Amino acid sequence: MVSRRSLLAAAPAAVVAAASPATAQAQEEQRGRGVTTGADRLAEHGWREFAGRKVGVLTNPTGVLRDRTHIVDSLVAAGMAPVAVFGPEHGFRGTAQAGGSEGSYTDPRTKVPVYDAYGITAAKLAEMYRKAGVDTVVFDIADVGARFYTYIWSMYTAMVAAVETGASFVVLDRPNPVGGKAFGPMLDPAFASGVGRKPIVQQHGMTAGELAKFFDAEFLPADTGGRRLSKLDVIAVRGWHRDALFAQTGLDWVPPSPNMPTPQTALVYPGTCLFEGTLLSEGRGTTRPFEMIGMPDIDWRWAEELTRQNLPGVRFRENYFVPTFNKFVGKTCGGVQLHVTDEQSFDPILTAVTMLVTVKRLYPALFGWRPDRMIDLLSGSARLRTMIDAGAGVAEITGAWQRELAEFRQRRRQHLIYR
Repeated sequence: MVSRRSLLAAAPAAVVAAASPATAQAQEEQRGRGVTTGADRLAEHGWREFAGRKVGVLTNPTGVLRDRTHIVDSLVAAGMAPVAVFGPEHGFRGTAQAGGSEGSYTDPRTKVPVYDAYGITAAKLAEMYRKAGVDTVVFDIADVGARFYTYIWSMYTAMVAAVETGASFVVLDRPNPVGGKAFGPMLDPAFASGVGRKPIVQQHGMTAGELAKFFDAEFLPADTGGRRLSKLDVIAVRGWHRDALFAQTGLDWVPPSPNMPTPQTALVYPGTCLFEGTLLSEGRGTTRPFEMIGMPDIDWRWAEELTRQNLPGVRFRENYFVPTFNKFVGKTCGGVQLHVTDEQSFDPILTAVTMLVTVKRLYPALFGWRPDRMIDLLSGSARLRTMIDAGAGVAEITGAWQRELAEFRQRRRQHLIYR
């Protein structure tokens, strides 16, 4: 039977009570300048909810408290040292580039064993749980709200492994930095991959805790012989609402991956990451990845044409850059930089589709898709690619997924925690 109550919801009143108004955290909340993450809520009480448990933590550099202490360091200091840490893509300490990890090692600071969990199967991860003696899996990673950001699929794998071993699962929830709105197409299961394993839309508009509830109810039974988690607890964020973007949280931005340097990057990423599936540079190897898009021989006409489109919440600047790694290393690329002018009205997927349609029309001899069909994995099917290649317009393309988007919005409602 899956628990529907969080650890804090089940705890005595003294545990759920707010910290003293004299604390800096409470003062920030009273002034309306911040929220309290799930991790901070448990740390306020010395992590005592984990007393007697053998905790394994799936986390990365974003798993920090308001005082900037990492949760693993905080657990060790409180005498609740985890029996294991599991590193996702980019690693526990976040040093690896896209598609990489840090391997397995003993953390020099805490002496806790770190297991490389990126890209492994649930069966292999379950073996790691058993080897470390894990009975409680804790997930604390800041997501950025896009289906192709791999952390939510690392969480899903960890959930399947928890079902296999009977471990409890705890999500220390964090705000979705791009808010609670859902946009874009649904994943076709035939195109499932490491950048999208289950049918959710491209910008899902859910927190990790909400996704965990959704995954447990909608997808786990099919992958575990009809079973669900023995116990799922979501330690909810206090003081966050669905329309709030990251700038309104009062939290420090910790880059969740090397190419996600700012909250502005996260805003555009659910759309412009699609350029990773093209021959154009998506801005990796620059200081503004996913905000600067281009390739050699593209000129000012792209920015001028996009400006004429008058898309909501965004403006385009003619831009030139030289990537230091990834596509076009050392070569001058022409293109655009996106400048989000109204975060609430900005639609990253509408924007990206408009950019794709326009650049193909203006530069047919330059534009192309990566031959490995990465665009299909990112967009969730062959539909986007084939419609653009057939000359479809932006309205026709984006209209093609409105029904499935509406169905997803309805389906997720029962799993939402925040209003």
